[in-house]
Amino acid sequence: MRFMPAKLLTTLLVGVALMMTVPVSAQTAAAPLQYTLRFPAPHTHYVEVEARVPAAGRSEVELMMAVWTPGSYMVREYARHVEGVEATGTGGRALAIDKSRKNRWTVSTGGADVVTVRYRVYGREMTVRTNWVEAGFAMLNGAPTFLTLADGLTRPHEVTIEPAAGWATSMTGLAEMPGGPHRYRAPDFDTLVDSPILVGNPAVYEFTVGGKRHYLVNEGESGTFDGARAARDLETLVAAHLRLWGQLPYDKYVFLNLITEAGGGLEHKNSTVLMTTRWATRTRRAYLGWLDLASHEYFHAWNIKRLRPAELGPFDYENENHTRSLWIAEGVTDYYSELVVHRAGLSTQEEYLDGLSNQIEQLQTTPGRLVQSVGAASFDAWIKYYRPDENTVNTAISYYTKGFVIGFLLDARIRAATDGTRSLDDVMRLAYDRFAGDRGYTPAQFQAVAEEVAGVSLDAFFDRAAESTEELEYADALQALGLRFRPAAQSIGSGARAWLGLSTRNDNGRLIVTQVRRDTPGYAAGVNVDDEILAIDDIRVRADRLDNRLEQYRPGTRITLLVARREALVRLEVVLGAEPARAWRLEVDPTATSAQARRRGDWLAPAVAN
Repeated sequence: MRFMPAKLLTTLLVGVALMMTVPVSAQTAAAPLQYTLRFPAPHTHYVEVEARVPAAGRSEVELMMAVWTPGSYMVREYARHVEGVEATGTGGRALAIDKSRKNRWTVSTGGADVVTVRYRVYGREMTVRTNWVEAGFAMLNGAPTFLTLADGLTRPHEVTIEPAAGWATSMTGLAEMPGGPHRYRAPDFDTLVDSPILVGNPAVYEFTVGGKRHYLVNEGESGTFDGARAARDLETLVAAHLRLWGQLPYDKYVFLNLITEAGGGLEHKNSTVLMTTRWATRTRRAYLGWLDLASHEYFHAWNIKRLRPAELGPFDYENENHTRSLWIAEGVTDYYSELVVHRAGLSTQEEYLDGLSNQIEQLQTTPGRLVQSVGAASFDAWIKYYRPDENTVNTAISYYTKGFVIGFLLDARIRAATDGTRSLDDVMRLAYDRFAGDRGYTPAQFQAVAEEVAGVSLDAFFDRAAESTEELEYADALQALGLRFRPAAQSIGSGARAWLGLSTRNDNGRLIVTQVRRDTPGYAAGVNVDDEILAIDDIRVRADRLDNRLEQYRPGTRITLLVARREALVRLEVVLGAEPARAWRLEVDPTATSAQARRRGDWLAPAVAN
C-alpha cells in the first residue's frame, strides 16, 4: 500500500490550478499558519482544529483542503468529513465565511492581519490514508485534517497538539519545536501533508543506524505483537537498505505501526504508516509479510519520496496527477522490498524464490495482462486501481505486480549484459544521483540510465515490458541467474482435476459466484457474477462442497449447472476444463554453471553501494 518528494521552493507556479500569487521567497519568510489540535471527546471520533491564518490585511483569504493524498492515487474528497467551519477576526469578531468550491472556503477578513478558523473533522476510517480517532488514540494524516491557504502552500505550518485526557505521547516525522512537548513545525504544506501524527500511549522502540534515530511506534501492541523482536529486525532491515543506497536521506525516521486488525502501508519522506494484525509476529508467513510491508514503505524514502516521476511534484492537491511511471515507483519498490528482506538475512533463499514465484504466477494468471499495459495501468490508477470490480481481473493489471516482475527481469538482464558487474542496484543509485529532489525523471530518462548501466540498448525490452500487452520473456533472466521453472510433473495441479474457472464465496450457506475469468469453462458457458450455484446435474451442491463435487468428474465432461440469477432458475451447459498446473514456481536449476551460480549469489547477497 500501498506510497513523493519535497516540492520546488524556488519556482513561481503560473497557469496551474494552485497558482501562487505571492513570490516564494516572500512566502518562505512569511508568518506561519498555526494549528492547535484538540480531542475533547475522542470517543465521538472527532478532532477539533483551530487554525491561526495569516491574512496580512487582505480583504479576503481562500482556504483549501486537499482532495487526495500523495501515495494513494484516487480523489477521496476529504472535505466531506469537515464540519462547523467558522472564522473570527480581531477581538473575536465573527467573520463571514462561504464555501466557494467542494474543498474551498473564502473568509472575509475585515482587514485583519490574522484570522482564526475553527472546524471539526470526523475520523473513523481505518486506512493508512485517512483519519481514525477513538477513546484510546488518534491517527491523523495531513491531507484529510488541515485547511491551508490556497495561495500559501510554501509558507511554514506549525502544529500544537493538546492530547486527550490520559494520552501522553505524540509521534510524527515533523521537526519538534521548542517550548514544550507536542509542538511541531513543517517548512511548507507538502511536509505537513507528508507527516502523519499518532497521539495516544503507544509502545515506542528507538534504535540508531548510520548515526540516525529510528523509531518503531506500536499502537495496540497489548502483549501479543512482539515489539522488541520487530524493532531488532527493523534495525537489521534498515542497515541492509543503507548498504544498498549508501546513505540515509533524513535526520530521523518513524515507523508508525497500527496493530488494528487492518492492513496496508503508506510512505512518507521520513516516516510511514503501517497497519497489521496483532498476530503478525506469531507465524513465519505473517511475520515475513509484515517485514515485506515495512521494507516496501521504507524503500520509498528513496524511490518516490526523493527519486520520483517528473509528474509527481510539485503536487496539485485538487486534481489528479497522472504519470505512466508508477510501475517504477511502486512496482520496482515492491521488487526490492522482498529482496532486501532476504539480503538482510531475514528470509531464506527458498522463501524469497517462493515470493518471487507468487508475483510471476499472479501476473501470468491474470487475463488483464493481455488487455492493459503497465504504463496504462500507471496512468489510469486514479480511475481503475482503487476502484476494482468483478471484471477488473479480465481488463486490467496491477502496476505493483507487473512492475515487480519487470524489475526482476531488468535486473537479470543487466547482470547478464555485464557478467554480473552491474545491476539494477546501480541503476537506482545513478537515477537517484541525477533526478532526486526537485528534478524528477521521465520514462525516457529512466530508460537511458538503465541503458548506461547495462551498456546495451534496452529499447525492445522497455517497449515490450512497459508499453505493450505482449507476454514477458523469462528464459534469458532464468538462464542468467541459474534458475528454472519447476517441471510440470512436479507442479501442483497436473491437469487431472475438473475445473470451472470460477471464484466463489459461501454466503450463509449460499454458493455465490464472485469472479468469472476470461477463457475459462465458466466464462464460455455464460456464468455470471452473483449467480448462486444450486446444483450440478440436478444434484444439490452445498456451499462448502463445490471442490469435492468437481472431484467426481473428469476434464472434458459436459455438465448442467443450475444457478439462481436474480431469483430466476437458469440452466447452463458447461464443458469442464482441466485445472491448470502451477507452472510458474521457481527453483535453482541443478545444471547451473559456476558463472550462473556466481551471478545468482551476487543478486541475493547483501548489496553494498559503491
